Amino acid sequence: MPLSFDEEEQRYRVPGTFYLPATSFTPEEALALIVLCHEMGDAVKLPFFGPARAAAVKLEASLPSRLREYLQSVAGTVNIRAMPHSNLAGQEPVYDRLLDAMRERTSVRIRYRSLTERDEIGTRLSPYRLLFSRRAWYVIGRSSLHRATRTFHVGRITHIEALEDEYHIPRGFSLDRYLGNAWHLIPESGPDQDVVVRFSKLVAQNVAEVVWHKTQRLVFNPDGTLDFHATVSGLGEISWWILGYGDQAEVLAPPKLRQLVAERTERAAAQYRS
Repeated sequence: MPLSFDEEEQRYRVPGTFYLPATSFTPEEALALIVLCHEMGDAVKLPFFGPARAAAVKLEASLPSRLREYLQSVAGTVNIRAMPHSNLAGQEPVYDRLLDAMRERTSVRIRYRSLTERDEIGTRLSPYRLLFSRRAWYVIGRSSLHRATRTFHVGRITHIEALEDEYHIPRGFSLDRYLGNAWHLIPESGPDQDVVVRFSKLVAQNVAEVVWHKTQRLVFNPDGTLDFHATVSGLGEISWWILGYGDQAEVLAPPKLRQLVAERTERAAAQYRS
């Protein structure tokens, strides 16, 4: 006879914790969860995903021995290499406090090592979103110091204090709308700009195989070079990406970006000449 909901509750209850009822997984679903949670949940590879790895261990333990052995043998043949990330050891309390603030819709006061202000700043923050992007965790919310929505690197928050001030997320706020056409995370003021970068034949195919930006358009030339087109909100972030390709990339437009990359390239060359 099937258990009632209350009986199911009691069966899976652990004092002081939340619980979930039993769930059936297909072998494919179990394999996907185990591989992803082990590979991406390793605290050494991706911060704050330790609980995912613990969940995979529990899932494995609950499987029949024959299925567990099969999935373990298959999972051992799959590896996922996450890109380098910021070392956020010890920042878990900051992350948890931000989650609490977003759940309760109450502001926090933070001390922050700012790269743009070149100093440690203090501000009251109303957090809207937590975002893990590429290499690090970020919190996006309204800053009282800047009187605007800003992006803060969680790893550079040196102190966080819970406040009782309640806040409301603006009705029209969305992460996509806030970021606009930023190359990564920092939209700059002013109109969007159309960028054209020509990549040499040596790296053209490598560049073309990746979706770098939602607006990108690729044009292969008869000589094997690639013209990369994109519309971006700000030139700072994309300039560093271009510089990463060294002499295999040339900015064709706009002139401001071409000049910016040229100046940084010249300063780099001067360091080596000296």
